[in-house]
Amino acid sequence: MHDTPVTAAADLSDDELRALDAHWRAANYLSVGQIYLMSNPLLAEPLRPEHVKPRLLGHWGTSPGLNLVHTHLNRVVKARGRKALCVWGPGHGGPAVLANSWLEGSYSETYPDVGRDAEGMARLFRQFSFPGGVPSHVAPETPGSIHEGGELGYSLSHAYGAALDNPDLLVACVIGDGEAETGPLAASWHGNKFLDPVHDGAVLPVLHLNGYKIANPSVLARLPEQELDELLRGYGHEPIHVTGEIPATVHLTMARAMDTALDRITLIQRTAREENVTERPRWPVIVLRTPKGWTGPAEVDGLPVEGTWRSHQVPLTAVRENPRQLRLLERWLRSYCPQELFDERGRPTAEVLACVPDGDLRLGSTPHANGGLLLCDLPVPALERHAVPVDKPGMTLHEPTRVLGGLLEEVMEATTDRRDFRLVGPDETASNRLQAVYGASGKAWQAEILDVDDHLDRHGRVMEILSEHTCQGWLEGYLLTGRHGLFSCYEAFVHIVDSMVNQHIKWLRTTRALPWRRPIASLNYLLTSHVWRQDHNGFSHQDPGFVDHVLNKSPEVVRVYLPPDTNTLLSVADHVLRSRDYVNVVVAGKQPCFDWLGLEAARAHCARGAGIWEWAGTEDGAHEPDVVLACAGDVPTQEVLAAASLLRRHLPQLAVRVVNVVDLARLLPGEEHPHGMPDPEYDALFTRDKPVVFAYHGYPWLIHRLAYRRAGHPHLHVRGYKEIGTTTTPFDMVVRNDLDRYRLVMDVIDRVPGLAVRAAPVRQLMEDTRLRHHAWIREHGTDLPEVTDWTWTD
Repeated sequence: MHDTPVTAAADLSDDELRALDAHWRAANYLSVGQIYLMSNPLLAEPLRPEHVKPRLLGHWGTSPGLNLVHTHLNRVVKARGRKALCVWGPGHGGPAVLANSWLEGSYSETYPDVGRDAEGMARLFRQFSFPGGVPSHVAPETPGSIHEGGELGYSLSHAYGAALDNPDLLVACVIGDGEAETGPLAASWHGNKFLDPVHDGAVLPVLHLNGYKIANPSVLARLPEQELDELLRGYGHEPIHVTGEIPATVHLTMARAMDTALDRITLIQRTAREENVTERPRWPVIVLRTPKGWTGPAEVDGLPVEGTWRSHQVPLTAVRENPRQLRLLERWLRSYCPQELFDERGRPTAEVLACVPDGDLRLGSTPHANGGLLLCDLPVPALERHAVPVDKPGMTLHEPTRVLGGLLEEVMEATTDRRDFRLVGPDETASNRLQAVYGASGKAWQAEILDVDDHLDRHGRVMEILSEHTCQGWLEGYLLTGRHGLFSCYEAFVHIVDSMVNQHIKWLRTTRALPWRRPIASLNYLLTSHVWRQDHNGFSHQDPGFVDHVLNKSPEVVRVYLPPDTNTLLSVADHVLRSRDYVNVVVAGKQPCFDWLGLEAARAHCARGAGIWEWAGTEDGAHEPDVVLACAGDVPTQEVLAAASLLRRHLPQLAVRVVNVVDLARLLPGEEHPHGMPDPEYDALFTRDKPVVFAYHGYPWLIHRLAYRRAGHPHLHVRGYKEIGTTTTPFDMVVRNDLDRYRLVMDVIDRVPGLAVRAAPVRQLMEDTRLRHHAWIREHGTDLPEVTDWTWTD
């Protein structure tokens, strides 16, 4: 196919053109006003230094282009009655989105104290990047936003996530040319290979090339047009170009481009939905080239500004001190002719508002940007249908994630008609043992399908692409627009989205203070193929540190769960899938794992978050235990129980308490995390002065950090992953990191007062067994028989 030609055709009447230009000029005026002014919003008197903010913050350079896109989206949304959402990739252009929200009235409806008049305009200006005000980015406080934009790279994946299962929604996505250089953005262009034109909405990328980033030219803006077109066609798009700096010409060309793009989208969706056309469509993309800092100062102090990197943030930086710059600012503001755009009371004129749609069609009022308004409870099935029977602890084994896959299949099946649940992951659904979901939905795929392919489905709701960034962006966009999902990932490689989850956590924390933002479904991670069973892949696949990363974040938002067996995983999954406004991290194994708890016991244990497994210890209840063996994680739990069994056999007089922790935040004090334990509860569980040997799934110092304020912390000894890994046997992994059962028994002997001399023969036996293990695996390539054949029999 060829580019759709776009010319400056006179499809707009003179009145329509004037109205579009008036709206755009008004938005530009309001954008500049937010950056500079704290009073005199309508320039009713000559501009004086005291009218200007003492600290000038914000980004002007991208704002005129964002205002142009917003203005023209208004026109097509109003003319076609089309539901639309816009993701603003250059989120640092916050003044533009705030300006348009105020113009259309959605801002004043959300914040009645910022009215659509002169007083409200003054508030709008003063609060921007001002103490006690609003951020300079497109933040959660901004009506119509689902995307912060402060950290670049995620706009297009968010847009695709918003469009999934929203067949009537148009999602425009403005991509800044700086953002276009990031890896996450480059991968997210492939979202069109997963977008189902039958059941999904449409994404209209607008690649805004204004030439510069903060201090350097942007790569795509310097490409010859033909080379850029070849790149975009290679991504599966048909480019439509809008280029210019004369406003009237750009308005005409942009209007034609928008109409051409929407006509093309309508045709794609109609032929797919009514004529059953299955060929992957080539979706339109608008390439918008306008000067950076367009309509701003051409030069300042003899240096060019408009059309250069110098316009990126604040073009005039010394307005209060420099009378010449003050005059330049006033001339700049008056160039938009505010007296033509606002009446004497500061209200936008009818001409300015002529292109603005009504009600929920306004971009700042769309319910899709406040997804909690649209959210329905997820039909999670009764756990009894999936729980495994446990007559006695440790006598049977199951693969926890395989059993969870059956539950997810039922969720997927129950949402077939609603289409509001998705499973995402980087090519690992089957590897993580969740393939049962294919019984209810295949894998989304719009590209070529071969006979040898497995479970590909043009209408599928399982999303797999080998880009963790894209998976995360899809799911965030999906959740923020009112749906549910789960992200399944290898534990070591979820670190790739460390920074993305930071931003989502910050978003959720901020929205909790905004009553108008309704709660959304939680972002749920299932981390499997974990550190202790990556013995076949080796050191590169061994990293349990995502938990540390997440627990550094806002305690009111983050939750971390380490279910030790299948039924506890089901109980945790039931909880997180129903929860709202959290980031839940669930770490669970996919390999055969002992079943410790029946369903009701698992539910009770997960509700407590941490508890004593009386059946596993040897304390009699009449006295305090001599030692506490604690554990968190499936492999550490097995090693602790094996150690408890050895202690029962070799040191039967020793009173051992076994404590299992599912919810890591329980270790924190109650004043530091909503799930934290009060000191009396913690002391009752772990004691104040008895040695605690804690086998932990991840890096041991995390447990010390969580518990450092507890009275018993001096007696706490933690074993975990010490960054020692290789390709070896499963048990050798725990031996190498001193997490094995024999090392734990030795730790108990070393730390229980008076036991070292009395139990020296037992300690020597444990050490000899470890040495025998080293020799055995090198000769046989497998673990010791007493390890591979071990079951809980006490």
